[in-house]
Amino acid sequence: MNLPKKPLSVGVLTVALAVTLAACGGGGTGSTSGGGTYDKNATVAIGSLYEPQNLDNTGGGGQGVTEALNGNVYEGLFKLTDDGKVDKLLAEDYKVSGDGLSYAFTLRKGVKFHSGKALTSKDVKYSLEKVLAKDSQSARKANLEVVKDIATPDARTVKVTLKKKSISFVYNLSYVWIINADAKNLKTTEDGTGPYTLDKWTRGSALSLDRFTGYWGPAAKNKQVVFHYYKDATALNNALLTNAVDVVTGEQSPDALDQFKSNQNYKVNDGDSTTKLLLAFNDKAKPFTDVKVRRAVSAAIDDKKLLSSVWGGYGKQIGSMVPPTDPWYEDLTDVDAYDVTKAKKLLKDAGYGKGFSFTLDTPNYDPHPTAATFIKSQLAKVGITVEINTITPDEWYTKVYKNHDFTATLQEHVNDRDLVWYGNPDFYWGYDDKQVQQWVEQAEEASSTARQTELLKKVNRKTAEDAASDWLYLYPQIVVANTKLSGYPLNGLNSQFFAYGIKKNR
Repeated sequence: MNLPKKPLSVGVLTVALAVTLAACGGGGTGSTSGGGTYDKNATVAIGSLYEPQNLDNTGGGGQGVTEALNGNVYEGLFKLTDDGKVDKLLAEDYKVSGDGLSYAFTLRKGVKFHSGKALTSKDVKYSLEKVLAKDSQSARKANLEVVKDIATPDARTVKVTLKKKSISFVYNLSYVWIINADAKNLKTTEDGTGPYTLDKWTRGSALSLDRFTGYWGPAAKNKQVVFHYYKDATALNNALLTNAVDVVTGEQSPDALDQFKSNQNYKVNDGDSTTKLLLAFNDKAKPFTDVKVRRAVSAAIDDKKLLSSVWGGYGKQIGSMVPPTDPWYEDLTDVDAYDVTKAKKLLKDAGYGKGFSFTLDTPNYDPHPTAATFIKSQLAKVGITVEINTITPDEWYTKVYKNHDFTATLQEHVNDRDLVWYGNPDFYWGYDDKQVQQWVEQAEEASSTARQTELLKKVNRKTAEDAASDWLYLYPQIVVANTKLSGYPLNGLNSQFFAYGIKKNR
């Protein structure tokens, strides 16, 4: 479980994307301005609101640890690029059996951990087992439970046998960090294979990474990157304006963008996001056991007005868990579009003509308090009383995610292709539909991506029609940078931010 300070990364990825056969080492994915000669020994200062909770992505490190360490310090057998493709990384090659149940991976030669130890198949086995461990909080644990056996016939070969066919297995492996099997204290230290080593982490302030001189691939384009952490968007913007940082990984204050757009020293980039803001109902708790009530609440909230009030002209309305970048996307914003009359009728039909009251557990960081207040005012118009209970991320994890002790909550889900969580009745929101579960299972065992897409489109429509949750809006992904920079990633795919391709002009 990858719990963040900010958006929740809990999506299970269930698609076999085109696997690019070219080797992939260091090198930026973003396309930005910045000509001239760059400084190979530059320090790049990165501004972020998402500090890691710890440095272990199987130990509740959160969004911040993914942003800082994924691809930079740790690498997987495969890599999810900034444009959503899957490249081979530590896997030089792989073969799949005809029945789709056996995978044989050949590891790349010459790869060393930052400690100096050579990468072997035993490290891969350890890393997979770490994700699957009983105490693992990895977001990939559930979908990797399809693994039946991991064998290491020699130092460069890993053989994985699955319990059943998984069309998305290779894709999911792009999220598994390969870690030295002998490494200790991974919540405060690291031992990865990436283009950077951890220099220093000062909690509440900054985390710095140094270029790893023993890296197996192309060297990082800069000597050091420092992630500077801020408590709010205003402080982050001020840091960019005063050159305390060179780039902001995700702008959270759209009202402040004009000062950057009108300044020739900055570039504002509007990339693609996969982060959805959800009003998640506990579908096993009354009154949200009734689909009519869930639909009524969804119809009573003006998502367009909420999005505009929070993000101005940025972001998108979204009528389901599926963003436009997912293969099974369909515009379902009209299913329970804003309609107060419809909402009141649905409540009356459900036996709640006089309304009801419920507690909304709300994370204490933006934009949740703002969204909660908006939702409270909107639902009051149809007779529903909302009591807002503001909680910390740690409280949210225990109360909502682990114990399912809630009636409704606000939360952000950052992953793409995470629709399939609605096929898991034990997930925190408790949606339980046998047909959806069957479609999700069939999609994962599909023999082609076309069949997978067909089935997940059915899941998308059914969950939308059932108002399994209320998907309020899709976040924008706004990266603001000094024009001296180029090569930074532009899209918000699962919170990763590859820093090794960033060039800083002299």
